Amino acid sequence: MKQKKQIAVLGSTGSIGTQTLDVVRQHPDLFEARILTAGVNADKLIEQAREFVPDAVVIADESKYDGVQQALEDLPIKVYAGKQALNDVVTLPSIDIVVAALVGFAGLEPTVNAIKAHKIIALANKETLVVAGELMTRLALEYHAPMIPVDSEHSAIFQSLVGEDGNSIEKILLTASGGPFRNSTMAELASVTPAQALAHPNWNMGAKITIDSATMMNKGFEMIEAKWLFGVKPSDIEIVVHPESLIHSAVQFSDGAIKAQLAMPDMRIPIQYALSFPDRLPLSVERLDLFRFNKMTFTKPDFEKFRCLALAFRAIEQGGNMPCAMNAANEVANLAFRNGRIGFLQIPEIIERVMEQTVFSNEATLEAYIECDRASRLLAESII
Repeated sequence: MKQKKQIAVLGSTGSIGTQTLDVVRQHPDLFEARILTAGVNADKLIEQAREFVPDAVVIADESKYDGVQQALEDLPIKVYAGKQALNDVVTLPSIDIVVAALVGFAGLEPTVNAIKAHKIIALANKETLVVAGELMTRLALEYHAPMIPVDSEHSAIFQSLVGEDGNSIEKILLTASGGPFRNSTMAELASVTPAQALAHPNWNMGAKITIDSATMMNKGFEMIEAKWLFGVKPSDIEIVVHPESLIHSAVQFSDGAIKAQLAMPDMRIPIQYALSFPDRLPLSVERLDLFRFNKMTFTKPDFEKFRCLALAFRAIEQGGNMPCAMNAANEVANLAFRNGRIGFLQIPEIIERVMEQTVFSNEATLEAYIECDRASRLLAESII
């Protein structure tokens, strides 16, 4: 009998976190949730803790500590609060796999700590590699900490590369749904509301990533992730708008052959593969019926209409701290749009202005990224 894999879920109350726990629920003989963490959603964290009875939970919002502690005092669960606790729990010897599902820059430090503790990283936090790809990949090699992608696109690429060791990649075909506005005009985009942007046609995701999908910044992030994860140049990554979201991405090899991974759009498939790799386990999800979905379409993205995508290519081509500045500006602008402070088309304008005003630096240290993130957020706020 295989020993259970002990899992820490960073961001257990979010979209990826809750679906990770569903995978654990389906395989209680193989996986055990030992650490659960949340940002502000104390009620959900308490509910999860009572079901899974982990060793410890962390609520990042320190004002929620007392409520969580009191709600769980009848159970043998340690309760911690604050940012430092997030950094500490990932290093516990009992943990095998850390599911990095925190949203945004907040996921960087705990993921770095998990890598330094030699944990397997199931990476669902895009911004970690966008902001600090050079640092993260260097540390992963240095500390022998495998990074297995959870994003559906990067999991598809990863799966397409299994068994292809030593075979050169000619091109990565990174698929995109195109979001809810792929057929909209610029005039229509100018009047988009947060509610419209939050209505994704195919995927059920958190608010921040759903807006990033609508602007296609999400696909820009994924391009940068793919560059670091798979060691390819940005020019060798082609964005393919595929509205059906059935082909999750593909790899073209030097002989012209293309390998792709297909499935219904359900994040539990790549989550489970990251947890069980190299094994495939049974999973209760809808199966892809090719007779029902017998038409697939593919188009090129409109870089003028979706300027965030162009800015992502510009940032990674400049390198250094530019992706970090871009990410910080995007987080501020994304939230400002959701709160009704700016319009949809102002998101790329703010990001571009922050990138133009950021002093370039090539310093690839955690401290440098933290400072660049801080300064870029202040700059973005001042522009708003």
